[in-house]
Amino acid sequence: MIRHETGHGSVRSVLTAIVLAFGLLGCAANPEQVPEETYDPLEPMNRGIYAVNNTLDRFILRPVAKGYDTVIPRWIKFAVTNFFYNLEQPIYVANHLLQGKFLGAARQTGRFVINSTLGLAGVIDAAKDANLPREAEDFGQTLAVWGIGGGPYLMLPVLGPSNFRDGIGKLADAQIDPLINYHDRSRRDKAIILKIIERRAALLPLDKAIKEAADPYIFVREAYLQNRRYNIYDGDPPEESLDDFEAEFEAFEDEDMDLD
Repeated sequence: MIRHETGHGSVRSVLTAIVLAFGLLGCAANPEQVPEETYDPLEPMNRGIYAVNNTLDRFILRPVAKGYDTVIPRWIKFAVTNFFYNLEQPIYVANHLLQGKFLGAARQTGRFVINSTLGLAGVIDAAKDANLPREAEDFGQTLAVWGIGGGPYLMLPVLGPSNFRDGIGKLADAQIDPLINYHDRSRRDKAIILKIIERRAALLPLDKAIKEAADPYIFVREAYLQNRRYNIYDGDPPEESLDDFEAEFEAFEDEDMDLD
């Protein structure tokens, strides 16, 4: 678990993350040579970590998530999801500000205030009726907006798919995450475990597609990187990136047919 740091220690950690992030400029692929979305020079290591993660998921996390999804009533699952999303709002607000999206920061601040009060600590999405949808932003996206390249794709132990930039982003976001920094360690750890189970349960519908993919590792990698690119551009990525994705998808389909 990431321990809470206060005062200068916390600020120093964030500054260190930012400095390391700028170091990625030297690691990021030249887009004219290797497209960022397929830059995976660490693939042998990543595949090994993926195999370990998959084993842990198969025998521990997925069965627990399926039990949670089956046993827990839908209204309670909605409440749990809303509660954890509400706890992430300070991260959204901070990164909206860092990206210069001041209206977005205002909307997310209003959403946090409404859901934390009228929404009973976030278990009810009261802000939805006020036309204040959730607009997630994290420090990995902020670094991308600042022009920092993603660097090599990286499969993290337990945490799953990422890249160098997003890995550093996770460390920076942790400094202001209310859940990670909650003072009661016992309650915090239980809440983190519940959040992991809740997030895994949300991904259960994807299990069949991953299982049926010709190469599950590539399927997960491309799905993650394309989704991140979509989020970085707020759902409107450049036209050429969509063309590149279609070309890669067609090539992947051709490879799949060759295997048949």
